[in-house]
Amino acid sequence: MAEVRLQTTGGGVIANEDFTLDNLHQFVSDKGVAWLDINKPDEEIKQFLVTKCNVDELAIEDIYGDSANTVQRFEDHRFVVVRARDADSRLDTEPVAILIFDSLIITVRHTRIPALKSFRRRMKTADKEEIGYGVDFLLYELLDSIADDWQPILGEYSDELDELEYRVFDPTTRYEGLLEGLHGLKRQLREANKSIESLHSATIRILKPGERLINEETLPYFTDLQQLVSTLVNRANNYSSGATSTRDTYLSHVSLSLAQSNAQLTEVMTTLTIIGAIMLPLTLIAGIFGMNTALPGIVENFGGFWTIMSAMLLFSVLMISYFIRKGWIGSSE
Repeated sequence: MAEVRLQTTGGGVIANEDFTLDNLHQFVSDKGVAWLDINKPDEEIKQFLVTKCNVDELAIEDIYGDSANTVQRFEDHRFVVVRARDADSRLDTEPVAILIFDSLIITVRHTRIPALKSFRRRMKTADKEEIGYGVDFLLYELLDSIADDWQPILGEYSDELDELEYRVFDPTTRYEGLLEGLHGLKRQLREANKSIESLHSATIRILKPGERLINEETLPYFTDLQQLVSTLVNRANNYSSGATSTRDTYLSHVSLSLAQSNAQLTEVMTTLTIIGAIMLPLTLIAGIFGMNTALPGIVENFGGFWTIMSAMLLFSVLMISYFIRKGWIGSSE
């Protein structure tokens, strides 16, 4: 079932039993500017938007289908879709459809959006001069609330990136889960960019010369909003580039460590191979002279123990000299 909440700039939140969707426009006509928030719209809400508000079919398709970021002007209303931070346990973004009429602004969403709580507080504290700018000022406050919602989040990402960078470049401690942390930060920044980029596109479209969708009185507010969103875009891109650079540095460190380990292993295997190559002929000589059989006369007269040991030593020296000359031991020079 849809959740519907009405709030006016003067009287605060209106109880649901005090109004109906059928008489909504008559109810808010004498209350200045009002905001109708609809969560999880159903078929009744769809009929209300089509029959009572004359919402264009294209806008209805975006509200009930796959909403894309858009800013459009229709005959009786304006229509904006931006993405905002969701309030569930995992960080993601969800579309918020905004319908702007002469004295009424309607938001349609399918989940809880934290920025709308901030917008609700702003409506309560808005002064008469700001309210006098009409529904365009409410649109500014709504988009500005969504933008402001990302500022502390990006601050947390900055702190997280600083910590990950410190761990990557800290040679004294081995930290676990660095690569997972960097990938997680990149994913979160990509999700934040979906909302921030949609706000950036919306403000550019709203302020487009020749077809400006707001009145002149609120132009300074939306110009300030565009500057804020541009700053958020730059921050998110800088943090994303920093996370990418830190991840590449971490992978380079891992590759270097692996290369060093492989080099050490290769050196050990080379040493063992050389020792084995030297020992094999010596073992052969010792085996021949150690056989429990009579040796041929020439070999028999070759000599005793020290003669055999001298031959084995000479053979070893010759092999070591050969290995050094080939560059297998010591410097190749």
